[in-house]
Amino acid sequence: MDVLKAIRERRSIRDFQKKDVDEEIVDKLMDSLIWAPSAGNLQSRKFFFIKNTRLKEKIVSAALDQEFIAAAPLVIVGCTDNNISKKYGDRGVYLYSIQDVAASIMGMMLVAHENGLGTVWVGAFIEEEVSELLNLPENLRPVAIVPVGYPSKIQAPPPRVPKDEAVEFR
Repeated sequence: MDVLKAIRERRSIRDFQKKDVDEEIVDKLMDSLIWAPSAGNLQSRKFFFIKNTRLKEKIVSAALDQEFIAAAPLVIVGCTDNNISKKYGDRGVYLYSIQDVAASIMGMMLVAHENGLGTVWVGAFIEEEVSELLNLPENLRPVAIVPVGYPSKIQAPPPRVPKDEAVEFR
């Protein structure tokens, strides 16, 4: 697959078919998460794959009632692991570990797209509620919720800023 083409074609999907994700593809998604780059190769991240309908519905409540989350057959919650990232002090905890999760999620979203799946990055949620729902220990911090499934519809691409506005050479 042409990576730039995949980046341009990938969309945020909030409308999913009622169809389970094939376990072979789920395995590819897991691989993509763990093979992403990480600060110092510490891999200060952990991911939760949620298929349980009741749990997804509770996550909807913690995510400010974004109903499409429960409609996805798979929901992935990406967490930082501060036990690992604290090797780099505050910068490791408050930046590197978040970058680790972000790099993992972006790679996973591209693998999902390559396999005909849609995803959307959800950052609007109440951390404490998601932590309680997943019974997370104190060292894990949820930073992203990603519903995953086969898209029911795909929107047209949103506008982007011009390159000369987004990038500056010095």
